[in-house]
Amino acid sequence: MPDLRPRLPGVVLGLVFVASIFSFASGAAATDHPPPLKTEPLEVRTAKGVARFTVEVADTEASRERGLMFRRSLARDRGMIFEFNPPEKQWFWMKNTLIPLDIIYILPNGRIASIARNAVPLDETPIPSGVEVGEVLELRGGRAEEIGAQPGDLVTTPLRPQG
Repeated sequence: MPDLRPRLPGVVLGLVFVASIFSFASGAAATDHPPPLKTEPLEVRTAKGVARFTVEVADTEASRERGLMFRRSLARDRGMIFEFNPPEKQWFWMKNTLIPLDIIYILPNGRIASIARNAVPLDETPIPSGVEVGEVLELRGGRAEEIGAQPGDLVTTPLRPQG
């Protein structure tokens, strides 16, 4: 029977090396595909009527930083809401964002302050809110026009139903 003791440390080091590579690769994969965000219903009330969406909630620093980056599509009835407490002026950009978006800046009372329509994919030019906002809604580019969204229109969520 061969003596395995001299080889054992090499085998253990090899397993540790393989495990650390797997751990590193798993971490990289987690960055490419972050865990799903919670979703909530959202309504935009315009002169044309009520448009209903299901939005992902970006309420952590990490989820706000990532936003809709690297997405290749966004359904007509989907979007992402960014929550800021306390309200403050915001500047969004389209770095690593592959699809055009409508960026809707929302006042703390739920009224639309301004809309950046069809923001250009991959453009790193800051898009300012101009005023302190409590939320920012991102929709597929062109949706704000389709639903007739204008400054002053009301956005409601379960957390802020009345505006």
